Amino acid sequence: MNWWQGIILGIVQGLTEFLPISSSGHLVVAQAAVGVQMPGVQVEVVLHVATLLAVLIVYRSTLLTLSRGLVARDPGAWKYALLLVLATVPAAVIGLWLADVFQKAFDSLFAVGINFLVTGMILWSTRLVPEAIDGKPDVKRALAIGVSQALAILPGISRSGTTIAAAMWLRIRPVAAAEFSFLLAIPAVAGAAVLLLTDLPATGAIVWNGSLILSFLCALISGIAAIRLLIALLHRRAFHRFAPYCWVLGVVTMAWAVVSA
Repeated sequence: MNWWQGIILGIVQGLTEFLPISSSGHLVVAQAAVGVQMPGVQVEVVLHVATLLAVLIVYRSTLLTLSRGLVARDPGAWKYALLLVLATVPAAVIGLWLADVFQKAFDSLFAVGINFLVTGMILWSTRLVPEAIDGKPDVKRALAIGVSQALAILPGISRSGTTIAAAMWLRIRPVAAAEFSFLLAIPAVAGAAVLLLTDLPATGAIVWNGSLILSFLCALISGIAAIRLLIALLHRRAFHRFAPYCWVLGVVTMAWAVVSA
């Protein structure tokens, strides 16, 4: 991987991981359209760590408050932490149970295009969510959000898009929905990084070089920017504005699949 490839991969990873446009879907399209391949497991690990760090930086105050609450045995902090754990369960269970099905989904470009259209419809539907909502995460809501996250294992279905939209429809305030979604991303991204570590060479060491450092920094910076942009759009109730992009990409992807078949 040269320096400019590192920059491109880092920026794309940071933006698509957190904006509601599906990072896995973009990877499938890039591989099919221009033959872009992730240059090695260690690059994937580094990019996952960078996006994980982006969440930790943006929500550092929330995480610090939550950690202090857990240490102080605050009931509210423990409830919120347990709800995050509970919401993680559906994706873990469904992902393991239907691993082969999800893996095959990465081989169908046409299906990815359909999934982009579905993501667009999910995002557009949030325009209909009532403005006066003030619900908070509870057991039922956490499970429902967890199920929506499990669906996002499919390439083209956005994890942030489905979880935030689900939370909003469950009457959780948009910004609070984003917070729950991004904190929920911590175990998801960390788990993916840990799984990738098992594929590293026997030494388990990552060989750092200039290109890899650039890729890491670009993923970190673009990830932070993507999270902040999404929060700003949620404040303005403009979450649905990503829908047209998903629709256009979906149609183009489906057309490409038909032409290249």
